[in-house]
Amino acid sequence: MSKNKTEIIFGFHAVESVIKNDPVNLLECWVDPHRHDKRIKELLSQVEKQGVSIEYVKKADLEKRCGSQRTQGIAARYRSLKAPQQSLDDLLEKDNVLLLVLDGIQDPHNLGACLRTADAAGVDAVIAPKDRAASITPTVRKVASGAAESIPFIQVTNLARTLKQLKDADVWIVGTAGEAEAEIYDVDLKGKLAIIMGAEEKGMRRLTRENCDQLIKLPMAGQVESLNVSVATGVCLFEAVRQRR
Repeated sequence: MSKNKTEIIFGFHAVESVIKNDPVNLLECWVDPHRHDKRIKELLSQVEKQGVSIEYVKKADLEKRCGSQRTQGIAARYRSLKAPQQSLDDLLEKDNVLLLVLDGIQDPHNLGACLRTADAAGVDAVIAPKDRAASITPTVRKVASGAAESIPFIQVTNLARTLKQLKDADVWIVGTAGEAEAEIYDVDLKGKLAIIMGAEEKGMRRLTRENCDQLIKLPMAGQVESLNVSVATGVCLFEAVRQRR
């Protein structure tokens, strides 16, 4: 019997991801009776095949159980599914390893979006500090649309020490900063690489910055000074993907 804690997840992609990746730990499913479209019927068919009970719950009660109004009419209770466990030492043996480092991202929506983008870009793992940073929650799982269950999410006690470990393994560390001189499109992003995205308002911390091999910025042609961190993450990761193809 799993000793993982029980969680409530909500949203179509989050429930679908558990059905695909770890159906044995799905305990029960709750559905808004007013939702009876083809998409929900197909998902509920998969739930039924696993022998999981389905309870039809009024929209207001469903939102109350989930603590959110963004349930998409479906939620579930399950034993927490953890992202794939991956040793950082093993990852660093890979010749072309691609890592995303999030230095203190606190908004769960941003974390979820970054995980989703990282998965799409083929990132090998996402690294983040344990303290003063968002961790995996039901909201993160919903926004990540399954990526929270598919991509290794490694939380570390000391990020600066971890970055030194990356450097010792010949990983080139690129940090994003608005004051950087080099633009992302002028930088070589091939080989063993870690891209660091700073926190929503303050950016990278001092020790994180000091462990970067190079600082880069996005060219900003308009009036705004910066992009949302999850959007900027997408730009950086897919420029790396373009170069590495």
